[in-house]
Amino acid sequence: MNPSKIHIRYGLIIAVVLIAYFLLVRLFGLHENPWLRLLNGGIMAYGVYAAIRLRRILEGEKFDYYKGFKTGLYSGFLATLVFVGFMAVYMFHIDPGFPEKLMESWMKDYYQGPGILMFVLVVEGFASTVVLTLAFMQKFKPSWNPKKTAQKA
Repeated sequence: MNPSKIHIRYGLIIAVVLIAYFLLVRLFGLHENPWLRLLNGGIMAYGVYAAIRLRRILEGEKFDYYKGFKTGLYSGFLATLVFVGFMAVYMFHIDPGFPEKLMESWMKDYYQGPGILMFVLVVEGFASTVVLTLAFMQKFKPSWNPKKTAQKA
């Protein structure tokens, strides 16, 4: 696999898993509970971690901080955009009453329509991607520490 295309593969996989999770929650009628969106963060975290990890394995000694950071950001951003696109289709065409139901329990006095929900999803996805990528790169970055050698007395 081409290491420079990992973000596309994992971004789409993350998006598909997020969509499947939403549809599963929808099947049980729990899609209006905003607390169940916490698992979205777990799905995103595992996907970004797996993408950076695979890039590091494939690159070997050529792996550096920039390549890992770029892979994490691109995969998370792509997943966010695909998922938000799905949610836009869902909210505007499949279930137009969903934003109203969600917002009546979420923002009683500040109704701005489904657009504000789309904006919140984008901001949540991008912010979580940046934070997760920064956190995971602390584990995957190459060390600059010199190797310890036996010192002569």
